Amino acid sequence: MDPGQLTDTAPDTMTLHTKDAFRMFTGRQADAEGNVVPIAGGKRFAAVLKSIWYLSANDNPYADWILIRVYDSLLEIRKRLDLVIREREEDFERLKRKGLALSVMGSRNPKTVELGFRSPYGYATAEAIVEFDYHVRMVKTLVQKDRLSDVQGRAAIREVGRKLRALFLEPIRWERHLLREELRPLSRNDFLPGADEAARRRVRAAVALFGEVPRKVFTGVDAPRHSQRRVKLSEPELRLLEQASLSVAEEQQQPDTELL
Repeated sequence: MDPGQLTDTAPDTMTLHTKDAFRMFTGRQADAEGNVVPIAGGKRFAAVLKSIWYLSANDNPYADWILIRVYDSLLEIRKRLDLVIREREEDFERLKRKGLALSVMGSRNPKTVELGFRSPYGYATAEAIVEFDYHVRMVKTLVQKDRLSDVQGRAAIREVGRKLRALFLEPIRWERHLLREELRPLSRNDFLPGADEAARRRVRAAVALFGEVPRKVFTGVDAPRHSQRRVKLSEPELRLLEQASLSVAEEQQQPDTELL
């Protein structure tokens, strides 16, 4: 008897101690009058990546490309955070060896958020947010205990915060265009010889919007950490991908305005 699909046995949660991290996760919505500019947060970022992850099931090379780019950028930020956190922890340990034991401050009323993400990228985002939260806690502790100045503390938090917000914005434009009705069917087959005019128009629009997809991404040599693509290529099919043109021919340089 089939035991059925696996599912969570309890809600996944994330606990945050700082306003900085909570706002980084929730972002900010625009007001009805348009006086408040919206800010993309980790929650929106995770939802966008989920949509693109689903789109990768269509064998869409641009979906694969943005998933690779964004995940690599997220990893770089997390590596930087990890390095900074370890340096701060070593500072705490040095003080402890001298006889001064300091604890990292925490909130009296931390916020616990139920996650329920439907893609692995949501959980990667949540992990980055909790690491940012811990970084902020450490920095504010070091300011409170006179290990950093007020200016140094604000700069340390702002540096990482700006990088995360810039990253959260990046895939939104991709999602907006790739999920449009005209571009949604885009796949690697559209680039192959014999593709119909509708396919060629999709390719022209994608190249005009995002540039030429890297060959290694197109052939699948470079693949996202998580993808819905389930294509097994034969040797002849792989050769076709290796030989396919990824740029727009001279007579096709103008983007298809109907798609843009």
